[in-house]
Amino acid sequence: MIIFLYGQDTYRSRRKLNEIIEHHKKIHKSGLNLKYLNLNEKSFEDFKDEFQSISMFAEKKLIIFEEALTNQNFKENFLKNSKKFVDSRDIVLFYETKETPRSDPLFKFLKKYTKSQEFELLEGENLKNWAKKEIENYKVKIHPIALEKLIDYVGNDLWQMANEIRKLVSYRENKKIEVKDIELLVKPKIEPEIFKTIDAIASKNKKQALELIHKHLEKGDNPLYLLSMINFQFRNLLTIRDLIEKNKSPYTLLGEAKLHPYVIKKSYSQAQKFKIDELKKIYQKIFQVDLAIKTGKVEPETALDIFIAEIC
Repeated sequence: MIIFLYGQDTYRSRRKLNEIIEHHKKIHKSGLNLKYLNLNEKSFEDFKDEFQSISMFAEKKLIIFEEALTNQNFKENFLKNSKKFVDSRDIVLFYETKETPRSDPLFKFLKKYTKSQEFELLEGENLKNWAKKEIENYKVKIHPIALEKLIDYVGNDLWQMANEIRKLVSYRENKKIEVKDIELLVKPKIEPEIFKTIDAIASKNKKQALELIHKHLEKGDNPLYLLSMINFQFRNLLTIRDLIEKNKSPYTLLGEAKLHPYVIKKSYSQAQKFKIDELKKIYQKIFQVDLAIKTGKVEPETALDIFIAEIC
């Protein structure tokens, strides 16, 4: 039997890997038939010897490879002997976190003949539902707006999300997590490039803004993630601009804006480049673009281009 775990979301794939390992340990208590093979140190022949060895406890073996698809020699030899591994009562587990071409022969074989599971990065409602369930596993609730803010702050990095959730539930114990808890304890994950993009928009530099957006897309950033970051930043600018209109100083903002000091520092000069009515219109436009994407009325990349063109 062969199991194939792969995908960009290494948090959920690692959790699944650990579940399989713990299940094997529970059934096969000797621990002698759980093997990790590092292909930087071991060869296909080492694996074959391990696979063919007879267990003195008549237990199932679990042999784990990480990043085996990058080893060309191993792949070629494995595929030549693949039938015996598929039909075996023992378990061979491939754990892959690196991007692998779908045309790779071993990848195609594993997808077709094994028990495979892909872990894609979570987005939208799937991400929100995952975070909500994680929090509820601790017997703690979260306010819906607080959940939205947590997603805005962290994005789909589940390693960071899990750490932030542990911190929040420890702080609130059995009480409900509120917006103020997110603002107090969670540091927003904003990429420096987002600030550059906002600066280009504020300067009405349509060409630069479009170039920066496409750089994000080219490196694999999800369009909805980009829009959520732009939304997050413009919401901050609206908050800060409103306080500036009320003649609040940067020092007063630290207390009244309820934003992380890093965000205020980076956003204060940007907020001064906009009129408050202009920010409100842009914020409304972001909502319209988000709705158009999620309802399938327009392709995400096209929607971002139109959004930039209309506000610059």
